Amino acid sequence: MPPVTLFLIAANVVVFLLQLSVPGIEVPFALWPLAASRASGGHVSFQLWQLVTYAFLHGGLWHIGLNMFALYMFGSSMERVFGPKRYLTYYFVCVLSAAIAQLITSALTGALYPTLGASGGVFGLLLAYAIYFPHNRIMLIFPPIPMPARVFVIVYAALELFMGVTGTQESVAHFAHLGGLVGGYLMLKFGRGAPTRWR
Repeated sequence: MPPVTLFLIAANVVVFLLQLSVPGIEVPFALWPLAASRASGGHVSFQLWQLVTYAFLHGGLWHIGLNMFALYMFGSSMERVFGPKRYLTYYFVCVLSAAIAQLITSALTGALYPTLGASGGVFGLLLAYAIYFPHNRIMLIFPPIPMPARVFVIVYAALELFMGVTGTQESVAHFAHLGGLVGGYLMLKFGRGAPTRWR
């Protein structure tokens, strides 16, 4: 496993173990909406560091398991393509764009719950993988249907948009996932040495 991907997975696992052993550690480090402080009487609030720290927190074993598997699966390939420095920059651009998308969504909907998880960064990696390896096949977990990576990411993005607009699975930050995709796309489109279209 490439070193940066290994580091990211290890950091997420260590933080998850801290979550299990230190109750309430999520409160200052999860991503809170901008209006949370006023609504809670100051008990919780948005802080600038949460734009990054939320991506190392997870809501359970299934949550971190899926995200770390995807980080290993797509991140390993993309780290070899980008190199460690550009890969790490790309990952955190996706994490930040996902956080910004979630803050905007929370402001528009009035939602006051915190957001956590590496999914925004993972979705950005999925997009990059689909751009660089568009014909590689990815197997869905359910239903178990293999499809080309570029088809997979289009279908997944469409589902996320549909579920976000319709309010399906309200506990999932669908627009944060899409924000990770958009941030990754913008970096790939306007960054140096990046392809502008799928091959």
